[in-house]
Amino acid sequence: MTTRQLYLFSSLYLFMLIAVASVTRATPRRIAGSLAGAGAAGVLALGIIELGERTGWWHMQITWEPYFLLLLWIDIVLCAYVFLITWRIPRRFGGRGLAVLIVAAAVIGPARDYWYMQRFPEWGSYAQGAAPVLAISASYVLLLLVGHGVMRLVAGPANEDRLTRQWWKTS
Repeated sequence: MTTRQLYLFSSLYLFMLIAVASVTRATPRRIAGSLAGAGAAGVLALGIIELGERTGWWHMQITWEPYFLLLLWIDIVLCAYVFLITWRIPRRFGGRGLAVLIVAAAVIGPARDYWYMQRFPEWGSYAQGAAPVLAISASYVLLLLVGHGVMRLVAGPANEDRLTRQWWKTS
């Protein structure tokens, strides 16, 4: 992955963050929470990438220089739109909705990542076997849990949001 590609992705993720914040009617506190959650998930993601490299589950073409790692982390932080979406799901469907989302990410995540590696082989490769698939799946679960948890710490529980539907007020 090149710095030029990271700049392109940063622009795309920033646009998506603005769009999702508008569509979800996110408050400044919720936006700050999603950015904090994505920041925590970004630090964790860099650690997961390094762990996968050391165990031989995958090899990513990453320049392990401070500038590049900071740019990659900023890229991940701008994916905060994901946590704005994960905020809406428990607000609408409760904890079960969030659990379904996490299971879906665990199933879809590895397929998505393998597709990316086939499409862009210059970005890296995965080892053979089930271990990389399980590691990717666990990574998605862990990143979602940490990011959503930090967002909840900053923004508060979803069911206390002013836009939450209340069963006694719906028709």
